[in-house]
Amino acid sequence: MPATSGAVAGDMPVAAAYLAAPGFEAPLEHELHRQGVDVVWHGRLALTSAPPVRSAWALETWTAPRICDVPSIKGAARDLRAIQRNWAGYAPDLHRRSALIAQNLPPLSARPLVFPSLPPQGHLGAWTLLSADRMLLSPRKTSPFVNGEVHFVEDRQGPPSRAYLKLWEAFTRLGRWPGKGETCLDLGASPGGWTWVAARCGAEVIAVDRADLDPRVAAMPGVSTRRESAFGLDPATLPPVDWLLSDIIAYPARLLGLARRWIESGRAARMVLTIKFQGETDHDTAEQFAALPGGTVRHLWNNKHELTFFWTREGTPQVT
Repeated sequence: MPATSGAVAGDMPVAAAYLAAPGFEAPLEHELHRQGVDVVWHGRLALTSAPPVRSAWALETWTAPRICDVPSIKGAARDLRAIQRNWAGYAPDLHRRSALIAQNLPPLSARPLVFPSLPPQGHLGAWTLLSADRMLLSPRKTSPFVNGEVHFVEDRQGPPSRAYLKLWEAFTRLGRWPGKGETCLDLGASPGGWTWVAARCGAEVIAVDRADLDPRVAAMPGVSTRRESAFGLDPATLPPVDWLLSDIIAYPARLLGLARRWIESGRAARMVLTIKFQGETDHDTAEQFAALPGGTVRHLWNNKHELTFFWTREGTPQVT
């Protein structure tokens, strides 16, 4: 990943900035380059003079950035407070100076969420020091979370794996989760982390996998199992479901075919699917997922080398 100095960033007009998750700068840069956007890096923040574009790999996009002089630590904080109250700082370097500026701003509550929770509702801007006397700030950004990071009070006893955090985050960003009276179909469910989440929400869950669920998950109220292949399952053999869920390991193109089949069947109202990449990032298939009517694709804080596909029959969901 290329690095940049404050002088370089300070000399270019910045029309958008995209924050990558740690270790995922390359997929973000490739995604932007495919849209004709060249970037200069400031830590994990990709700066560009091009207007904001859709990005699946950015944790958040700073949509109204501008560069300002920093006369002093208190002066920087004063200038930020004059624009609005709440700001999240990103500090890839100049840590001490950034911390002193943050201390002069209203404190942010960034405590881990207790699931189920809605996303934060307050308006939040973003800022970073490009150099000791230059600051990039954006009053608007696409995520209500500090630096796009979604942390939870974890459950270290119930779920059989840490995969449950991805689904917690997906539901939180969607602002909606399964409830009593709804049915979920979990494809490739073993060992049962996503089934555990949906059952804990009160939904009826049909878990499909050739492998066994964790016995504790299989015994949960409302959980039933079908021992068969998720890809061999004919939607016509099941009643309509409110949620189609999948964290299955599969080539992206094969998962895309599965998503299309279920969408065409009309038997799923909503989908949350993990698109997992093996080796190089398959940007072509990711773009085909994003192009499906009613769908959107996002890289979650709790994702690894993967994206999450959201789809609703009602239309493209609003995912924070």
